[in-house]
Amino acid sequence: MATGLLFLLTEAAAIAGAVLYRPLLGAADGQLAQGADTRALLGVLCEVVLVAAVAGTAAALFPILRRHGEGLALGYAFGRLLEAAVIALGIVAVLALVTLRRGAGEAAGADVALVAVHDWTFLLGPNIALGLNTVLLAYLAYRARLVPRFIAVLGLVGGPLICASAVAVMFGAYAQLSVAGAAAALPVLTWELGLAGWLIVRGFGPGSGAAFRTDREVPDPAGVRR
Repeated sequence: MATGLLFLLTEAAAIAGAVLYRPLLGAADGQLAQGADTRALLGVLCEVVLVAAVAGTAAALFPILRRHGEGLALGYAFGRLLEAAVIALGIVAVLALVTLRRGAGEAAGADVALVAVHDWTFLLGPNIALGLNTVLLAYLAYRARLVPRFIAVLGLVGGPLICASAVAVMFGAYAQLSVAGAAAALPVLTWELGLAGWLIVRGFGPGSGAAFRTDREVPDPAGVRR
């Protein structure tokens, strides 16, 4: 249940953070609107919660996932930590931007560079790293029957899709915050919400894979097959 709540927390914190500090990033004239710095700092706090929640999912899932593939479990854990680190770098860029724009005109051009740093970390962390981590976790969940197949398939489809979308954004095909970008992110969002709901309601543990065996075998109480 706790792991499911952490996944829900990552979604809520990511959305709240982006909404709160987006006006700061879009201040083309370098001037802060009234209260924009306070909103940005609240957004930063949301993203600090996001970093903690992302790292928390790695720590919470590793003991379970390692029973079904230690190498992949380690890859997922380190991938989530990398994702958290990239998000943290973006947080630092936002904080530096608040400082610069409070003293508008003192560092012309530096604020543009910080916006670019944030935007690249936003692409590399919550898109490429998230996509790769989604594929690892969804594959383990699919192989070990930790969740219903349709939930795992959402991750297996959504992970590569959001990575491909990030590459398209990188080469200028469309903006990350666009209809196409949102559509590409939808399967991953659905995967994380479905996974979170399953973990909260049912959870999974050392023997959970047995619950989704394709043959739906019922163990013989006597231990003898006739």
